[in-house]
Amino acid sequence: MKSTVEHIGPTRVKLTVEVPFDELKPDFDRAYKALAKQVRIPGFRPGKAPARILDARLGRGVVLDEVLNQAVPAKYSEAVAASDEVKPIGRPEIEVTELADGDKVSFTAEVDVRPEITLPDLDGLAVSVDDVAIDEDDVTEQLDQLRARFGTLTGVDRPAATDDFVQIDLSASVDGEEIEEATTTGYSYQVGQGGLIDGIDEAIVGLSADESRTFTSKLVAGEYADKDAEVTVKVTAVKERQLPDADDEFAQLASEFDTLDELVADLRERLGRVRRMEQVTQARDKILDAIVDGTEVPLPESVVAAEVESRAHDAVHAFDHDDAKFAEFLETQGKTREEFDAETRTEAEKSVKTRLVLDALADAEEVQVNDQELTERIVYQAQQYGMQPEQFVQRIQEAGQLGAIYSDVRRSKALITAVRAATVTDESGEPVDLSDLLGDEDGAAEPEILEVPGAEDAADEDGATAEAGDTVEGEVVDAGDTPAKA
Repeated sequence: MKSTVEHIGPTRVKLTVEVPFDELKPDFDRAYKALAKQVRIPGFRPGKAPARILDARLGRGVVLDEVLNQAVPAKYSEAVAASDEVKPIGRPEIEVTELADGDKVSFTAEVDVRPEITLPDLDGLAVSVDDVAIDEDDVTEQLDQLRARFGTLTGVDRPAATDDFVQIDLSASVDGEEIEEATTTGYSYQVGQGGLIDGIDEAIVGLSADESRTFTSKLVAGEYADKDAEVTVKVTAVKERQLPDADDEFAQLASEFDTLDELVADLRERLGRVRRMEQVTQARDKILDAIVDGTEVPLPESVVAAEVESRAHDAVHAFDHDDAKFAEFLETQGKTREEFDAETRTEAEKSVKTRLVLDALADAEEVQVNDQELTERIVYQAQQYGMQPEQFVQRIQEAGQLGAIYSDVRRSKALITAVRAATVTDESGEPVDLSDLLGDEDGAAEPEILEVPGAEDAADEDGATAEAGDTVEGEVVDAGDTPAKA
């Protein structure tokens, strides 16, 4: 097999491949075997008809089509693997240019590739982050939240107020017709919690037990979705939460500490860790912006287009792919579809640029991802989706997204390398040491730190960001392994 590479743009190449017919013998064998099972020819058992009979019965063109549909994508992948300068990040456009039966087959493949990227000097990066400030009011709020978990509800003989717990009966009607699915009794609700129905908190405040109020609200689901309904809420009981005293006895009940002072000190220490994690996140995001903004990157159009399509699909999917409903939603946001499309394009371009920059950084720093790191990310994401890790793995394997997760971890580690190299100071001008949260060069950072906004692969169908030859738990992820359109 012969192949040549022609650069037709900063992010696109054209491969010209010539394959002699003697290299296609295994492909012809597979094609004849497959075709023999699909047709019935008198005098031959299923699957046993010889090649010459199949040629005569089906026509040589059918056989050649079967061979090319299997062989051309495979030969394209071979050509990509054999070339050091071709790193595909999209689906190839393949065209068979010559078919000399018995002699050779030639085809071209145009595909987007990773552009050459010159990165800024990491040692010259410097960012400022917020000071670690522990507000005593925040500590008190944390303590009160803990006390609330051990609080008790006590009935009170007064009108309901915000934060009270009430038992309510609900009914609703549209144009005088009672809505059965909107009727409930004995429902427990915390006033001010929200999420039940618009206007209910304002209606409940001021009502005592056995008092009711009717208000108008727009329904959001069911047969009468988006219609105004007359909603009646009746309060049947009002309760307030009594918090336990903040003392040593409570500390022993709610924690492993013997005294309230020890418990408060632990809450203060935990808040301090949260503030330091916020420093890491700030440093990470600012350094990422500095690297991306300071790097010139020609963008592969096919990858940007796929990102735009994915984002637009996700947006309309929330409205059951009803463009009219989506347009109504945009109108409520004071935005036109043209403005949405323009914003989506800008966001897609930034996302693609971010991924390309981080991939270049990972290459420059020779970042590797081991099985443990990949497993930790999978477990973390499974928890985020409320799924068992085994179930999550099955889902991402079926969707062909294991390689994308591998790439995400690799990019995250590359960015953490940049954070280690940069100079980080707080607002007071003091150096900030984040090494204990970032981990050492061989160790992993906290999972939430490794979640880099805007650097994740879109869940597109080509899985294009995995490099040809990348190994993921023994599985080769080949960006060039795509079906031919011959």
